[in-house]
Amino acid sequence: MNRTVAIVGRPNVGKSSIFNRVVGRRVAIVHEESGVTRDRLIREVEREGDRLQLIDTGGVGNMDSAHSPGEIEAGTRRQVDVALEDAAVVIFVLNVEDGIVSLDEEVMRLLRASGRDVIVAANKCDTVERDSLADEYQRFGFDVFPVSALHSRGIGPLMDAVVDRLPAVEKSGTPDALKVAVVGRPNVGKSSYVNRLLHSDRVIVSEVPGTTRDSIDVPFRVGDGVGARHYVLTDTAGLRRRGKVDNAVETYSAMRAVKSIERSDVVVLMIDGEQGPTAQDRKIAAKVEYLKRGCVLVVNKWDLCDHTTQRQYVETLTRELPFFAYVPTVYISAKTGYNVRKSIDAIDHVAAEVSREIPTGILNRVVLDAYERVHPPLVKNKPLKIYYCTQIGQRPIRIGLFVNEPKRVQPAYRTYLTREIRSAFGLEGAPVVLQFRARRESRARAR
Repeated sequence: MNRTVAIVGRPNVGKSSIFNRVVGRRVAIVHEESGVTRDRLIREVEREGDRLQLIDTGGVGNMDSAHSPGEIEAGTRRQVDVALEDAAVVIFVLNVEDGIVSLDEEVMRLLRASGRDVIVAANKCDTVERDSLADEYQRFGFDVFPVSALHSRGIGPLMDAVVDRLPAVEKSGTPDALKVAVVGRPNVGKSSYVNRLLHSDRVIVSEVPGTTRDSIDVPFRVGDGVGARHYVLTDTAGLRRRGKVDNAVETYSAMRAVKSIERSDVVVLMIDGEQGPTAQDRKIAAKVEYLKRGCVLVVNKWDLCDHTTQRQYVETLTRELPFFAYVPTVYISAKTGYNVRKSIDAIDHVAAEVSREIPTGILNRVVLDAYERVHPPLVKNKPLKIYYCTQIGQRPIRIGLFVNEPKRVQPAYRTYLTREIRSAFGLEGAPVVLQFRARRESRARAR
């Protein structure tokens, strides 16, 4: 089911500003200088329960005045082709302050020839009086919506029209419950957190470390009817350092906790905000990373941390858990309820990220552009060549890259490609596994 929406247009019409408005936060860099966006960005967006993938094809603006008109036209064509390869609906952004220019006409011809469903966003209609400036775009034959990315005018009606044109989401009668494991050291507040979510004392809470001996599954639901979200929360035993485990029961409890991580969709890794991240927290985080589970980092007891700020705490987390930089962090108090609901939103977001379907065409261009910008180091004086790539799995996100020789992939280059993929697609809290496979050059070219 294709629910991908691409934003296209010539340079400096406000594509990235509209992208940021729809996503709800500043993901794409916005600047008056044309061509600031150098890479395509894609983010999962939810509107009243409907999920879609939104692509900002900033590459259309890669050309500037130093290039000839022919180069600008060729660059525009390449980027529109990229957008159309995977999109079900296209948002064609135009700037009413400029009127229709020749490059707009070129983009329009490409869109019309593609047969894709196109909606025009006439940007910079900052007031009602300026909405009439959008009327001239009616001659393109597409539905036109006057909008202002700067003032967030008209974005809602525009996106409502977009969602209406996407394929319907198949709704199952009994949705699968999302499996969420709450893990961490003893006495960081895991059971208190679960109880706060459930609004009841379904799990025993005590100040004595190690009260929870087994992994306890608790069904949980947010909302009612078709839109209800279903979960199975697993409260696990606290994971202590191996040297501190002094009996068979605790050993068994630790094994069950690890099993709970393995069968979960999303892990909530809880740390004690007052104590800060410890060596044992790093080991638990490393275990979650090794098992390739989606993760939300929850800093509990934030009501006791009046000596620091979230900005300062991020520096501590970055230093102590550098390999967890892609994991979203929520600061909560299970005792007072502060930000507990926000943690559920973060869990939902990560669950969507680990299940993402990344469009093959966009993925290939992101990876191949990264390859062109930074070539891998030679191995025995021979280069690594990347022919193409595709997503081959979810939970975790697995990407197959077909290359001339997998043994030439260096760890640092694997890390670089992973970082570039995250930069383009987000994937907050979702592990990314790159699998390099051999493919002869002749066969790759045949594709």
